[in-house]
Parts: sequence; structure tokens; C-alpha cells
Amino acid sequence: MITTNIIQANNSTHQEIDTLMADLQQKRINDEIADTLIFVEHPEIVTIGRRGMLDNIRAPEGFDSSSVDRGGGLTWHGPGQLVGYPIFRWKEESVRAVITSIEEWILISLSKFKVEGNRNKAMQGVWFNGYKVASIGLAFSKWVSRHGFDINLDTPEGRIESVEGCGLPLGKHTSLSKLGYQISIEEMQNSLLENMPKSLGREVGKITTLETL
Repeated sequence: MITTNIIQANNSTHQEIDTLMADLQQKRINDEIADTLIFVEHPEIVTIGRRGMLDNIRAPEGFDSSSVDRGGGLTWHGPGQLVGYPIFRWKEESVRAVITSIEEWILISLSKFKVEGNRNKAMQGVWFNGYKVASIGLAFSKWVSRHGFDINLDTPEGRIESVEGCGLPLGKHTSLSKLGYQISIEEMQNSLLENMPKSLGREVGKITTLETL
């Protein structure tokens, strides 16, 4: 079982966490730290991945945006969405295998709340009742990951639905609250940690906040 430290980043901005992730990834490559998982609920921002930048895709009017070095196109972040950034060294050494492991982890964790989601072979992430409710986007260096996943729990009305996330049509992304499921950030986070040993072979180590790093 691999020990994984947890950082509770609360409502930190995407820029703050992006800088932290780069630093932690290099430290993990150098074996200066253990595997580390960051949990955060960002203020609203739309990030633009490498594919989006190549295709000159922009965030809709009325949304702040930032370019990032993960794959994919547009991704909405904001209140009511739990984001997890695993700074992990993956023994799988396969992008598809890593993404599948994260998808299964999210699916098992959601099942605690009677949400029986599914995977889509053509599009990574987690789906429920025809809507995408969780997205995954990673970047690797020496098989240590950066960036991560998000789960839409109770997002503001019409915001994520107004972004063509992952190249999907408007309205294909939504949150579980819109589908009749009320799950708090804390409840979802706890379920992920409870299922991490079974799904990822990792046990919770030290839990810290940004202020105590």
C-alpha cells in the first residue's frame, strides 16, 4: 500500500495551485516527497488545454480563463465542484490505464450516494443519465502526474452548462444537484479517501492545509 499525503487547499485559486503542482511534481520526481493529493474548490475560471490552444478555442464571454499544459480543450472550475490533483508516481506507466483507474475510483466513490455512473469508451470521464459529471485531464513527467479530475456536485445555475467543455456541445456537462443528488464537497472527498486503498492501492498519510505546508 502506497502512503499518500493529502493537502486541503480549500478555495485557492487555480493559479496558486498550478504553481504548487509544478513544484510538488518536481519534488516527487526527485523522491523528496511522497505521493500527494490536493483537494480544492476553485473560484470560477475556465482553463484551456493544449488542444484548445492549438485550435484557438476561447472561453465564452463573461468567463475568466487561463491556459494550462494538460491535454484537452476547455474545462470549467468553480464553486460546487470538487477538484483533485494527484501528484502520484504511477506504476502503470500507461496514460489509458491511469485514466481508467481514476474513472473507476470516482465511480465507486459516487456509488455510496446511489449515483450509478458509467464510463464512455470514446470520451474519458464519468457520465450519469447522459450528462458528463466528472472530467479528467493529466500531464506527466517521468510518470509523475500533474493536473487531475473534477466532480460537479452543486455548481451555480447555468455556468458549467454554458461552456463547451472537452469539445462537447453546450449542456452536456452538468452537476449532480441538477440531476436530483445532493452531495457536499466534504462528503465526496471523504468517499474518495475511503475508497482510495481499494481503487488505487493508496492509503491516507498526513493531512495538511496550504497554511501548514
